[in-house]
Amino acid sequence: MDPQTQNPSQKRPLPPTEQRNPRSNHLDDLDTLGVLQLLNTESEVAVQAVSQILPELAQVVDRAAESMRRGGTVHYYGAGTSGRLGVLDASELRPTFNLEPGRVVGHIAGGAKALVEAVEDAEDSVHEGRRAAESLGPHDVAIGLAASGSTPYVGGALEAARAAGAYTVLVSNNPEAPLTRFVDTHLALETGPEVVTGSTRLKAGTAQKLVLNGFSTAVMIALGRTWQNLMVSVVATNAKLRDRTVRILCEAVGLDESTARELLQRTGGDLKAAIVTALADVDPSRAAALLEEHAGSVRDAIAAASRPAQGNP
Repeated sequence: MDPQTQNPSQKRPLPPTEQRNPRSNHLDDLDTLGVLQLLNTESEVAVQAVSQILPELAQVVDRAAESMRRGGTVHYYGAGTSGRLGVLDASELRPTFNLEPGRVVGHIAGGAKALVEAVEDAEDSVHEGRRAAESLGPHDVAIGLAASGSTPYVGGALEAARAAGAYTVLVSNNPEAPLTRFVDTHLALETGPEVVTGSTRLKAGTAQKLVLNGFSTAVMIALGRTWQNLMVSVVATNAKLRDRTVRILCEAVGLDESTARELLQRTGGDLKAAIVTALADVDPSRAAALLEEHAGSVRDAIAAASRPAQGNP
């Protein structure tokens, strides 16, 4: 029998996200402000839920960063809201951190169509989940996103990923998530019942988004995609972002705007190379070489520039 198949006579208890929230029983009796206040109050639960799993999340970040240093990739798998959040997070890493395509990938049940409209039956396909993860290997990381912790599509992906030797993680809002049997780490976000029963785009989705924000940002920092707290890997694809690179360079190095623009011209618009050129007092070609040698880390490139060459006293 398929591992996702369940005997109808052996029904599992409802996950917390499908239970009724007693604090919102009279939701439709509230005025607009009252509804918004209740939603806001309940959203604070999501923040607290994430705070409880930060030590485990830190371990996931460290494991993923090490995998990516070795050439591995990270994959998110989800359906509905969870799937959209995964695709969103993955898609934002290239413009924000200049992450190469294919390094962090979001997969959603139902494919691209499911990003803009509901494809509800897609989440029931174990086969599609397995197929989405069929290319993974031992150096990769698979992260399943499922509020209930039981989505068949996610289960299929995690099962296939684990069989391939990948590191597997489940992010759910159910401490008793059935899919934990397929994962190495379970990040259980205890957000409880939703204001609107079963609407996991609310607290559950908010908590998952916070986890994804923290996870991917911390991984990018670990991989040297920032300098101090500056977004030095940003891809300047339009006028607004080109102006931002100038401002970042001014902040990082203490240059005036005119000098910063001139330096960026010398480095072909490469912000990291401009920072290394200025702070390590090297020419742009040497700055580019140092960054290449140190996986794009500005900090490591600057440190290397200050060390004496091998063989020198």
